[in-house]
Amino acid sequence: MSLFNGLISPSIWGTDLCLNKGIHLIINRLNFPKNFNPSISRVYALSNDNQPNYKMNLNEYMVTLDKPLGIRFALSLDGKVFIHSLLKGGNAEKSRIIMVGDTLKKAGDSSDGQFIEIKDIGDAQSMLKERNGSFSLVLERPFSPFPIEELLSMDYLDILFNRGHVPVATWSKTLVASVLQGSNESSGNSGFVVFSSKFLVSRAWKMLTCQNGNGHPLVQVNTFPPPLTHLVCISAEEDSTDAEWAHGSFPLGEYTKAIDRSKGEIYYNHSLGMQYSKITEQLYVGSCIQTETDVEALSSLGITAVLNFQSPIEAENWGINSNSIKERCQKCNILMINYPIREGDSFDMRKKLPFSVGLLLRLLKKNHRVFVTCTSGFDRSPACVIAYLHWMMDTSLNAAYNFVTGLHTCRPNRPAIAWATWDLIAMVDKDRHDRPATHAVIFVWNGQEGEDVCLVGDFTGNWKDPIKAVHKGGPRYEIDIRLPQGKYYYKYIVNGQWRHSTTSPTERDDSGNVNNIIIIGDTASVRPSVQQHKKDANIVKVIERQLTENERFMLAKAARCIAFSICPIRLVPK
Repeated sequence: MSLFNGLISPSIWGTDLCLNKGIHLIINRLNFPKNFNPSISRVYALSNDNQPNYKMNLNEYMVTLDKPLGIRFALSLDGKVFIHSLLKGGNAEKSRIIMVGDTLKKAGDSSDGQFIEIKDIGDAQSMLKERNGSFSLVLERPFSPFPIEELLSMDYLDILFNRGHVPVATWSKTLVASVLQGSNESSGNSGFVVFSSKFLVSRAWKMLTCQNGNGHPLVQVNTFPPPLTHLVCISAEEDSTDAEWAHGSFPLGEYTKAIDRSKGEIYYNHSLGMQYSKITEQLYVGSCIQTETDVEALSSLGITAVLNFQSPIEAENWGINSNSIKERCQKCNILMINYPIREGDSFDMRKKLPFSVGLLLRLLKKNHRVFVTCTSGFDRSPACVIAYLHWMMDTSLNAAYNFVTGLHTCRPNRPAIAWATWDLIAMVDKDRHDRPATHAVIFVWNGQEGEDVCLVGDFTGNWKDPIKAVHKGGPRYEIDIRLPQGKYYYKYIVNGQWRHSTTSPTERDDSGNVNNIIIIGDTASVRPSVQQHKKDANIVKVIERQLTENERFMLAKAARCIAFSICPIRLVPK
C-alpha cells in the first residue's frame, strides 16, 4: 500500500530502529521531485445559491475542481479530515480559495449535484480514486489558522511525524487499540503500522516511552513531543507521489508573519452556545440566542427585552429556529425587537447605528433590562452598547470602547462608530467650514507622469491658495488635507491649466463651469438610507478625536432626537 493510504509497504521502509519487546519505530525520509506539473482545465467557485439543497453556515464555502484535484488530505487525532497541503501548480492551488487547514465537510460529483458527508478519511479516499470528472467540495474555514509555522521550530523527526511520514509499528495485536488490517500473517502476529499513539493501548504507549519506569528509554524525549496536530494518516491521488507539495501559493516565511499578526484575533465558535457579558445592571451584550433554553437562561437573569441585529438569513444558516425562540420569549414575557444589520458591513452599521442606539435608549427608559445581541457578539451588538455610552452617557469614545471590550471579548468596528458620531452631529450642525476637522481626505489626480499638479477649491482660501500635489509614481498624484464634514467644490491646476477630474463626481455651477464636488460625511436620520456613495477616486477616512463642548451638546441633542422620533415601535413597560 502507498504511504498516503496510511500503511507503508516494507519495500519503502527506511531506517528500521529496533526498540524493545517487538515495537519498532520506522523512519522514512521521502524526497519529492519538483517536476510534477499537471495541466488544469477548469477551476471555479460556487456559493450556496447554486446548490439550494444544501445550506452552508457562514464559515463554509463551496468550490468545484476538475480532476486531479491536487489536494493532500489528512486525518487528525480529533477525527477531522482537513487540507494538509496543496500540489504546486495544481487545480486546488490555482483556485486561490482553498487554504491549508480547511476542514472537508461534504463532497460530491458535480454532475449529479449530490453530496456525501465526509465522516472519515475513507470517504475522502473514495473520491480520490476517481480519475476523471469534477468534484464539488464543501469546506469549512477553521476558527484558528493551521499552525504551519510551529513546524519550523521542531526537529527532523517531529516534522516527519506531523507530516505523516513517521509511523509507529507493532507486531502484537494486543498493543493495538484500533482494528487495522494486518500486512503479514505468516508469523502468527499481524504487523500494524499506525501514524499516531491514538491507535496504541496505554500499555503499548508506556512501553514506547518507558513511562512505567522499567527498562531503558525506547526513544528520545523529543521524538514524540506534545501533540501539535498528530496525523493519523495522509491521503492523496495515486499519481501524485512524485509531486511537490506546499502550504499554498505564498512563501512560508510570509505565512508565519501573518500567523503571528493574527494571534490576537478572536474567532467565533458557534458550538460554545450563547455567550454573554454584563455591562451594567440593566444592560447585557453577547452572541445569538440559539435555543429555547437560552431564552430561559436570559429570563433567569431578569432580561425583559432583546435587541437583536441578526438577519433571518444568518439565523437560518446557523440552524436557529427563530419562530420557536420568539414564542419562548413571549411565554417568558421578554420583548423581542429585530433590527437586522449586515454582518461585516461597516457602512450599513454606520448608517443604522443611530436608530439602534435610539431603540436601546427607549427600552432602558421603559425600565427594561436589555440583552443586545447579534450572531457572534463580537461586532454589531457591542458597537451599539459603546455608541450608547458615548452618545447618551457623555463618555468619551475611547473610555466607552475600553470599558466594554474589557468586560466582553469582542472587536467592534471603532471607525464605524466614529463615522456615525459625526453623522449625528451633522444632523443638527450648520454646515460651517471653519470648525475643527472631522475627516482626512486624500485627493487623487490620475493624469500623466511629469505633470505639475495643484489642488484648488472653496476650502483653499476661497480658490486662492493652491496646494501642490505629491507625485506617487506613474500617473498618480495625491494631496492630503483634513477637513470638517460638509459639501466642497474643487478643481486641479495641471501645468497651469484649470481642469476637473473625470474619476470623481462633478457638478456644473450657475456660470456653466464644471467643478468637482465632494461630500464629506453625512447626516443621521430616523429612516437611514444605506445606498453607497458614487464612485470617487478620492479617499476619505474618519478622524477620531476628543469632542469640543459644543460638539458634545450637539451629539446628545441629535441622539435624543433620533430616540424619541421612533414612532412605529411600541415599547411595552415592564
